Amino acid sequence: MDFLTIEYLKNGNERQKSAYQTLVTHQLFEKLKPYNPILTGTIPIHIDIETSDLDIICYWEDKQEFVGTLKRLFKLEKDFQIRDMKISDQDSVVCSFKVDDIEVEVFGQNIPTQQQNAYRHMLIEHQILQEKGEDFRLKIIELKQKGFKTEPAFAELLELKGNPYKALLKLPAIGN
Repeated sequence: MDFLTIEYLKNGNERQKSAYQTLVTHQLFEKLKPYNPILTGTIPIHIDIETSDLDIICYWEDKQEFVGTLKRLFKLEKDFQIRDMKISDQDSVVCSFKVDDIEVEVFGQNIPTQQQNAYRHMLIEHQILQEKGEDFRLKIIELKQKGFKTEPAFAELLELKGNPYKALLKLPAIGN
């Protein structure tokens, strides 16, 4: 599965097709192209729930320029918010808004997108889902519906100890 483009969504489940249509209609990837966007999270790997959003990770070299671009592009969108934060000691920018009643979260760090944890987690989770099958996938969704975040849900079912975000990264995966 090539997660570096959004083309795979065209032939996916209904939620993935809808996500593709939203991304294309609003030209989100074209607008964010200078930041090497990648769609991550639960929708690409079919473990989304009703409240799942479109998570787009980006790579910026100049944080202020990135923030300015996000404001210019999306400030008029419904529920627009932008936050500056530290995540694992990394400067991070989180921008959220709604288009077509779907929440979009644009996340940016000064780390190439293929090296960001969100992408690495998704690759590992995808591989686990391929290995463990449909029953496992449904159990992940069930935990998410009970309020679990994705990585803690995987850690719970795999009986991983410690910080679930770090524990998942220690598992072998393609590109890890």
